Amino acid sequence: MAARRRIDIAEGRAALAAWRAGEVPRAVTAMAVRFTLEELSARVPGNSVEVRVPPFGVTQCIAGPRHTRGTPPNVVECDAGTWLALVTGQTNWADAVERGAVAASGLRADLSEQLPL
Repeated sequence: MAARRRIDIAEGRAALAAWRAGEVPRAVTAMAVRFTLEELSARVPGNSVEVRVPPFGVTQCIAGPRHTRGTPPNVVECDAGTWLALVTGQTNWADAVERGAVAASGLRADLSEQLPL
């Protein structure tokens, strides 16, 4: 099943382009984060990994065992700037994890094959 889109693709791409261009209002960053989370779940649907970018959004992705209660076994969490740098290719997964900019726990919580988008 395809992920349900809440953000228009053209608006999401525009927000992401604006973020890449430089300083943007918080609302634009929020839209860029939410759009890219939607894009991730559309490209690799599933429920085995939860990706959190507080305070802007969360999604589940990657096929595998479904999580239904409590803390998920596979969690990726980072701030908005790190997330957008990962999805745009400005930083790579291994570097972000090594310097502690990304918290990734669980056997499936490695997004290096999915990023950049």
